[in-house]
Amino acid sequence: MNIGFVGLGIMGAPMAGHLIAAGHTLFLNTLGNVPEDLIKAGGKAEASAADVARKADIIITMVPDTPDVETVLFGKNGVAEGLSAGKLVIDMSSISPVETKKFAKRINELGVDYLDAPVSGGEVGAKAASLTIMVGGPEAAFERARPLFETMGKNITLVGGNGDGQTTKVANQIIVALNIEAVGEALLFASRAGADPAKVRQALMGGFAASRILEVHGDRMVKRTFDPGFRIALHQKDLNLALTTARQLGLSLPNTATAQELFNACVSHGGAAWDHSGLVRALEIMANHEIGAPVKG
Repeated sequence: MNIGFVGLGIMGAPMAGHLIAAGHTLFLNTLGNVPEDLIKAGGKAEASAADVARKADIIITMVPDTPDVETVLFGKNGVAEGLSAGKLVIDMSSISPVETKKFAKRINELGVDYLDAPVSGGEVGAKAASLTIMVGGPEAAFERARPLFETMGKNITLVGGNGDGQTTKVANQIIVALNIEAVGEALLFASRAGADPAKVRQALMGGFAASRILEVHGDRMVKRTFDPGFRIALHQKDLNLALTTARQLGLSLPNTATAQELFNACVSHGGAAWDHSGLVRALEIMANHEIGAPVKG
């Protein structure tokens, strides 16, 4: 297929690379320069998102936040300027479910289908082509895009209509944040009580507390490796979507709000670019103890 890909950051670049490796022709645009390895692999750099949309039949966007998607789609030299009837736009960013429905309606008015297809799995999943992909939109458009999704991910689900993919991603980010907080509290408790947190984690991996978060992020906490990964600033953005939407729904999410405050504390200590497992540092500051450090007194 002729595929357009706009947004070639930590996630987008390896995702685009898998599509090129699968034999698709890719037209590429990003903030800054298109990565040289994608050009060498056969990708074609374009001057604007509009140029990408003119040349591609299916256009994928992968950018950080809701305003970025709006700019890429509808700004000057944006995707919408290059669209014609029969094309398909797939937004794989993680953004507002409410705004997604508005974006889809505007794109549909151009005779173009729209899918929201946010992903989970982080940089590791993007590089391994093992992403979980949560899709909202028409079934026919989903089936058209399925071969592309299968090139980039493993667990692929059509959840419902436009916006439902983004709603699922927000739900995912609530679960991930609260699990990171729980693992952080548990390992901090164990360490402060004098136990070896690495061995505690190993023991827990064999029981009912076992989880992907305990496996991956628990290991990061023990080894003090907080390079992203998935940046705290991005998880902050996702929890803000959760809390904003919850307010619109008249819904209380008390533990989500607590997790957001812990992310806020990390950012105030210079941690916006830490991996989100670094949330534990906010707990450590309050405890005056780091996981794995000698117990004082």
